[in-house]
Amino acid sequence: MARSFSSCIGLLVVFGLAFMFTAADATAKPPANRWVDHWQATTRQWRALHISSPAPNKIAETEKFVRDILAPMGINVLILEVNYGFEFASHPELGCHGITKAQARHLADVCHRGGIRLIPLFNCLGHQSWAKNTQPLLKVYRQFDEAPDVPLDNKGIYCREWCPSEPKVYDVVFDLIDELIDAFDADAVHVGMDEVFLIGKKGCPRCQGKDVAALFASVVNRLHQHIVREKKLEMLMWGDRLLDAKVMGYGKWESSETGSSGAIDRIPKDIIICDWHYPKRADYPSVRYFQKKGFRVLPATWKTPDAAVALIQCAQHDPTDRMLGILFTGWSCGSGGAQLMQALVQPNANRDPKNTGARVAATIRAGLRALKTAR
Repeated sequence: MARSFSSCIGLLVVFGLAFMFTAADATAKPPANRWVDHWQATTRQWRALHISSPAPNKIAETEKFVRDILAPMGINVLILEVNYGFEFASHPELGCHGITKAQARHLADVCHRGGIRLIPLFNCLGHQSWAKNTQPLLKVYRQFDEAPDVPLDNKGIYCREWCPSEPKVYDVVFDLIDELIDAFDADAVHVGMDEVFLIGKKGCPRCQGKDVAALFASVVNRLHQHIVREKKLEMLMWGDRLLDAKVMGYGKWESSETGSSGAIDRIPKDIIICDWHYPKRADYPSVRYFQKKGFRVLPATWKTPDAAVALIQCAQHDPTDRMLGILFTGWSCGSGGAQLMQALVQPNANRDPKNTGARVAATIRAGLRALKTAR
């Protein structure tokens, strides 16, 4: 009896220790997002749409757009370009205004109920200005600027960029990204990284003369460390700066002439590359190139139906398991994609070829048909 009692005590101790270690492991490893696990298990093909973030007083219209139009037509990913259009609490000195945390969370819930994965986009490195308007980060923190010698009216440059060699910039940027992750209950973040032209050029005392590929890779790797390794989320970025213009033949916008393309072999392969090409071409070699390099690829199109169909046909020709689907971009379609929403609701209301919303709507319809045909 005593031996049996001792044995029971021993078993209890063993089970107790096992429970303690299991509990400790559960604490160390955050529980998986059950919604995204189900989404990934049941989603065969990404049918994604990119739009700009809505104004706070238009959030209800965006929710209606998601619920009544996007979900029924089969869109299953929404990449929402937020940038500084959010009520950031961590850095009030930036003076950012936009949607609130509560609005972001509610929009995410609406997306999830419709089977749509919501991914916030925050432009990193480049696109820190537009025309004469400099974005809050470099307006407040002038010491983070890659081109401090260029006046704030941005004359003579396309867009400002932050300095990849200034470590303190990440203290601010990671705070902003973390707020978006929390607000949108995000399981992935799109970090932008497109159309970077100033990096490593004369003007920045920290970067001048350094290897551009190494500089570009350093930013990607810092972002990946924080988003993927630390936060355990997925990371997306535009692919243009990873393509050599001389090899690909795309030109300086869809590919790089600055030497940044060499970064492709210096960054992690679990990043999802959004490979954007908007004109119609006979071939899109980068679609295969990125897959051969080991990346998952999401080709992106814009406002030309024939170009979208050509890109989809290229992507669906002998694809690997790294080919995800298609991304329709809603550039110049207004806050929250308002013009696009109107065009999808009333397809015959505006046939003006200069109306971007109507052209993007036509592109989405043509693209979805092409995807269905390619199955």
